[in-house]
Amino acid sequence: MSDHQELLPDPLPAEPLAVAARWLADAWAARAQPNPNAMVLATATPDGHPAARVVLCKDIVPQPGYVVFYTNYRSSKGRQLESNPRVAAVMHWDALHRQVRIEGTVVKGPAAEADAYFASRSWDKRLGAWASAQSEPIASRAALERALADTAQRFGAPLPATAGAAANPAIEVPRPPHWGGYHLWADAVELWVEGAGRIHDRARWSRTLTPGAGGFEAGAWQATRLQP
Repeated sequence: MSDHQELLPDPLPAEPLAVAARWLADAWAARAQPNPNAMVLATATPDGHPAARVVLCKDIVPQPGYVVFYTNYRSSKGRQLESNPRVAAVMHWDALHRQVRIEGTVVKGPAAEADAYFASRSWDKRLGAWASAQSEPIASRAALERALADTAQRFGAPLPATAGAAANPAIEVPRPPHWGGYHLWADAVELWVEGAGRIHDRARWSRTLTPGAGGFEAGAWQATRLQP
């Protein structure tokens, strides 16, 4: 901590998500944690019951200003996002002394974007997206393994982690219709840099989002510094 001297720029930058994207790139380069793109996503049911879990941030798009992640649309988080699209997210890089907080509204990303990302995943992960009814109860681990075996047979694939599995990189497993991406459109972003004696450096940006085709029309960011 004694060697850490970073402060937020003064004056504050106009585009906070550009800073967040750079920080994410720095975290990937540093490789100081197994999943540098781990992001806590908080949702709530229509009656206000909160839930939080870790997802993987797959992209930060500073212009027009959203974050991309993927999941099963039928999962508990997917159902909550369908009924209440307001969310909050946090990315924290302890070794880099940085944190990003984001608040906003999610919309489903384009099908073509989801298809392209799904095709980039390894075939065993694609099998898992079909085999698992995410968040639903199951009688036993053995029942889950039977579902995976049935899915592998359906697509003509070996079971993952078995002899010969790694030798089949070209197995065709299309994207399930219940699996895809979300764009988290930010209307508030907070950047945090750890400071000595807990005198952290913090700033918050906010803007207005107006619903538009495929997402939102975004107003200009307004920035202010915050006390730690």
